Amino acid sequence: VDVNNDNKPDIVTANYGTSTVSVLLNTGTGTFYAQTTYATGTNPQSVAVVDVNNDNKPDIVTANVGANNVGVLLNTGTGTFSAQTTYTTGTQPYSVAVVDVNNDNKPDIVTANYGANNISVLLNNDNGTFSSQITYATGTQPYSVAVVDVNNDNKPDIVTANYGANNISVLLNNGNGTFSAQTTYATDTQPLSVAVVDVNNDNKSDIVIANNGTSTVSVLLNNGNGTFSAQTTYATGAYPQSVAVVDVNNDNKSDIVIANNGTSTVSVLLNTGTGTFYAQTTYATGSQVYSVAVVDVNNDNKSDIVTANYGTSTVSVLLNNGNGIFSSQTTYATGTNPRPVAVVDVNNDNKPDIVTANVGANNVSVLLNTGTGTFYAQATYATCLYPRSVAVVDVNNDNKPDIVTASYMQYVVGVLLNNGNGTFSAQTTYATGTYPLSVAVVDVNNDNKPDIVIANYGTNDVSVLLNNGNGTFSAQTTYATDTHPYSVAVVDVNNDNKPDIVTANYGTSTVSVLLNTGTGTFYAQTTYATGTQPYSVAVVDVNNDNKPDIVTANVGANNVGVLLNTGNGTFSSQTTYATGTQPRFVAVVDVNNDNKPDMVTANYGGYGVGVSVHC
Repeated sequence: VDVNNDNKPDIVTANYGTSTVSVLLNTGTGTFYAQTTYATGTNPQSVAVVDVNNDNKPDIVTANVGANNVGVLLNTGTGTFSAQTTYTTGTQPYSVAVVDVNNDNKPDIVTANYGANNISVLLNNDNGTFSSQITYATGTQPYSVAVVDVNNDNKPDIVTANYGANNISVLLNNGNGTFSAQTTYATDTQPLSVAVVDVNNDNKSDIVIANNGTSTVSVLLNNGNGTFSAQTTYATGAYPQSVAVVDVNNDNKSDIVIANNGTSTVSVLLNTGTGTFYAQTTYATGSQVYSVAVVDVNNDNKSDIVTANYGTSTVSVLLNNGNGIFSSQTTYATGTNPRPVAVVDVNNDNKPDIVTANVGANNVSVLLNTGTGTFYAQATYATCLYPRSVAVVDVNNDNKPDIVTASYMQYVVGVLLNNGNGTFSAQTTYATGTYPLSVAVVDVNNDNKPDIVIANYGTNDVSVLLNNGNGTFSAQTTYATDTHPYSVAVVDVNNDNKPDIVTANYGTSTVSVLLNTGTGTFYAQTTYATGTQPYSVAVVDVNNDNKPDIVTANVGANNVGVLLNTGNGTFSSQTTYATGTQPRFVAVVDVNNDNKPDMVTANYGGYGVGVSVHC
């Protein structure tokens, strides 16, 4: 959010462990000044940045779960903030919403208080202060809150998911900033996440709940007067953690997509059109799925899913049925312990083939496409020890894609030139930094020759090897990153027609952005926080503003993080989305032909893939 009115978006973070908020002002050149920190109450769990005193300067509101209060830090107008003013809430405010609830054009504060079994409403006094809380009882342990008009009277009502009571509370707005006593509706066990969306096209907001304890989703249809019908439940995967309601098959009916933490799967429940839903479809792969590619492999204009399964030494192919669901997997043998997978036409027959790097066998597998969405048995080619990453790109300008691998244990990249018939020559190797993990092959100096960029986990840097033009490469030049870069992408992020470098840094839970100088060299890194232990990075425009955004698979947090591009080579703070257990790779591709990029993750801990459909 732009906090100092210079038309440059700044960064604000809530720091749970240090009980502070950090404000990082935008320099305007694609970097941020060092943070300024401000004290909050203990353990701020969430932050909202909203103008609460009508001076056209966004202020900071934090929910402090350890202090049982909210903190309001008013904006001084120069990008600095006054000391917090705190207002008491109920015990353990887990969730906060800042919405005008009494129609006076002043945003009010609503918190869900997990420890007190109530919600707090703090009305805005119009001068940046708030009245003492008014509390309203909810069910036991309200976990999440939504503030939405559910009875079409243009007054926002409150809905909470009550984890301990196995119900939801609906509190209708009286129109003056007070709320009626709750009406409760039964759910299944341990409701965690709530969405309030019209699912039966009657212009009335319905309630959809993910029930963690019973592995179900509840749908409560709106009767039209602020009351709701009894729940209808539908089975999901184990321990559903979050719910999204979106049309995934282009029939103008809202479907349900559930992230199942326990089974590391995604459930998709298609809408029948009457407010009921078909049984879930889930997507599984072989054990220890390590990477994923989303490509149309059978030329039907539908994106299919291909995964590399480390535990079973196979690849899985899931064909897209074209209606928001995928067929069951077909598996094909690879070398031992495949990690990365690429899907590229290697023999110029206009059919995408599969290439995997097999760390247990020290080779690569090439599976040629039959043309019907199936694949021939693998052919293997030797690499150096422990090939952890593979790219398939024409490096010698003969219109035949070649193979480039990063060998983790020998600190080299290997280049295997294409013979033109789907077979490959023996490798030529080039030195890298220690423990090279990820490789990208992109022209970085605008000479129409693809160069090699390597993320070196052991030396905390990237190597750039410029192409000599004949399929050979110059010695590496290295650039520092944060600790343990695990994945690299090379994309123009600031629209200057020069590809920049982005790395996911596993050791520091950051991404590094290294802007291109235009001569094949790179400026020093700028870093941005991600979820814990980012393992894979994709750089794709996810919000259709023609600016590539950053998406990371955060293996330690069981989520993906999305950092939107501000337009000048800088990025906003991440927004996270739950995935299955230990997401190791992420691909961003439109899987349902709605011209919106969707996210597909390979979830190592749960033997599954997750499909997150873009709303």
